[in-house]
Amino acid sequence: MDHSSRIRLAGANLPRWLRLLILLMLALLVGGTSLYAYRWYVRPVTLSIAVGSFDGDATKIVSALASRLAVNNAPVRLKVVETTGPIESADAFSSGKTDLAVVRGDVGDLSQAQAIVVLAQAVAMLVAPPGSPLTDMAGLKRMTVGVVAGDTNQKIVSVLRKAYDLDRSNVVFKTVALDQVRRAFETKEIRAALFVIPLSDKYLSLVRGLFPQSAKTAPVLIPIENAGAIAEKERAYESFDIPKGTLRGSPPVPEDDVTTLQVSFYLIGRKSLGNDLIANFTQALTTARRDVLPEMPILAQFKAPDIETGAYLPVHPGAAEFYNGNQQTFLDKWSNAIFLAPMGLGALATVLTAAWHFLRSGDLKPKEPALDSLYALARRIRLAGNETELLEIENEIDKVLSAQRTQVSEDEAGLDTATLNVAAHRLENLIHDRRIALAAPNPGDR
Repeated sequence: MDHSSRIRLAGANLPRWLRLLILLMLALLVGGTSLYAYRWYVRPVTLSIAVGSFDGDATKIVSALASRLAVNNAPVRLKVVETTGPIESADAFSSGKTDLAVVRGDVGDLSQAQAIVVLAQAVAMLVAPPGSPLTDMAGLKRMTVGVVAGDTNQKIVSVLRKAYDLDRSNVVFKTVALDQVRRAFETKEIRAALFVIPLSDKYLSLVRGLFPQSAKTAPVLIPIENAGAIAEKERAYESFDIPKGTLRGSPPVPEDDVTTLQVSFYLIGRKSLGNDLIANFTQALTTARRDVLPEMPILAQFKAPDIETGAYLPVHPGAAEFYNGNQQTFLDKWSNAIFLAPMGLGALATVLTAAWHFLRSGDLKPKEPALDSLYALARRIRLAGNETELLEIENEIDKVLSAQRTQVSEDEAGLDTATLNVAAHRLENLIHDRRIALAAPNPGDR
């Protein structure tokens, strides 16, 4: 007995309404499971990101990007975890509390980090008030330098101390809050101030506002002439020239380009994050940045990290796929599914065929019961006591044969007609013989 026949036999004893109900429930189960699987597959992935800065702007920028990702229905969303600054962001990332973080390249433990994008770049600006005689790092001897965001800038201060042997020159670095810098200059507590800030209008305006503005007075920018040598040893930094006229255009301040150090703000991710996930995230983030740029001009500094082997901060392979144009195409991702789809459809067709047989099992009799029912009539024929019983048996034979002739399914089409004819012919002979026996006179009547 084949599988389809067994299914029909199993359903033959069930009422038609129950078979319909079972098939409906199965269809709902399969449909619901498929819908759930689809929704689960296309659901956006939410990644947590640690971000913070001394003025809160970094959080605002990332929050704006996160909102845009949601508006664009991006496959990756961001859960912003606000911190006090790059140090706490790096700590949250290195301790596994977040999937992503915005960090500065010279701050915190970045051993497990891989770069996704450079959000902005900050330059070291060593500024003295108008009229200051300072022209180079050597002139800082026995002076106090105020450091804005001193905790974050410990590394760069250490690098400058070492590069210029400032400890021997008795140079003191003192942490000063941004809103206290102007007063510290006025009271002579500090003779210069170190800022590490992006060259954007907002931050440049903060520096300009610390000093009186006139055509004859201008702050002094002290160059870090050894920036190139420092960058070779400390790979978190790059040598950078502050362009002429950055602080003021006419007359220009500075009067010429000023060499200094530059450090990047990276958006980093864990090595364990999937390549496809990060490639999609990088693409979505690039689109979101374009949308947010008019509101956040600082994002003009947004760029790809160094993707070369041996980069200071290695790029995430998924981000590298996006930047190199090597993201997997539709066929790359779904070739196996496309190959297996015909097999799946074939299996589905088999299931549907079985369900159809199950549904019709109460109407169509399988071949074995048909033959069995014919063979079972032989005993009734031998025991028939009158012509009426024989006529009833003949009617049953006709019904069985008629039912078999109306079978339309393929498995029923294979029933051996000759076998049915032989069985029916045998029953007809038995009926004939029984009629003769019933018509013969009873010996006891003589």
